[in-house]
Amino acid sequence: MKIEDFLNYLRYERNRSELTVCSYGRSLEEFESYFKNKDSQLSWESVDSDVIRDWMESLMDKGDMASTVNNRLSAVRSFFRFALARGMVERDPSYALRGPKKQKPLPQFVREDEMDRLIDDPEMWDDGFSGLRARTIIILFYETGMRLAELVGLDVGDVDFAAHQLKVTGKRNKQRIIPFGKELEETIVGYLQQRSEQSLRLEDAFFLNDKGHRMTREQVSAVVKKYLSKVTTLKKRSPHVLRHSFATAMLNNGAGLESVRKLLGHESVATTEIYTHTTFEQLKRVYENAHPRA
Repeated sequence: MKIEDFLNYLRYERNRSELTVCSYGRSLEEFESYFKNKDSQLSWESVDSDVIRDWMESLMDKGDMASTVNNRLSAVRSFFRFALARGMVERDPSYALRGPKKQKPLPQFVREDEMDRLIDDPEMWDDGFSGLRARTIIILFYETGMRLAELVGLDVGDVDFAAHQLKVTGKRNKQRIIPFGKELEETIVGYLQQRSEQSLRLEDAFFLNDKGHRMTREQVSAVVKKYLSKVTTLKKRSPHVLRHSFATAMLNNGAGLESVRKLLGHESVATTEIYTHTTFEQLKRVYENAHPRA
């Protein structure tokens, strides 16, 4: 069996691009090199599913991503289908194999020390009402984990100071209650005092823009990006990153998964579990940096 025959089939009969043909060729040559180094007696005709599975595991061990391994497996599958259709092999050993599942990217989050520096340093913030409003937005996201739409939709009447809780409206108009502590209370009180002094208050929205109307999603996102840029090099500096930061900080400081699920408004704890992977990755980095033989 010649790999070149298959590549010509892709070129001239399937009209595949030269980029695809070259990619398939490299994958097949790498696999052939792998099984011949494993056992010089092996050939394309005698390779079985265990050999292919071992090859995939070796790629994963080497650090290849699941998407890369799946692409290479796809090349091997296509080659065996081609060979089987032409009677070059009696069976397709790749037929029942499944590639590795693609991992969901771990949520990005701002470290606790970075958030502390941003919130606690007065020099980080613009003067006047705009700086106070920006700081309140950041703290509200970080201390409650609410979504962007929930913060934008928040009204002054949704804040219950007596019970120390906020009423937010989430996805599909579902409402939930989020508790808040002393620091956030002081922040909200200070903000609302300044807000009441603004000449333009055309709506009951908690956060008003300079024209007296409810702030838009874009305006709030721009505020978050501006201030997170001062303390983090993350490519993504969005309100959702602050939501991730809230969940990660909660779990790192002993909160239970079910409690975090309720605070975030997740319907299933499976959605919240991704943050446990984040905290475990952080734990691994601490171990690797701290242990003398790691």
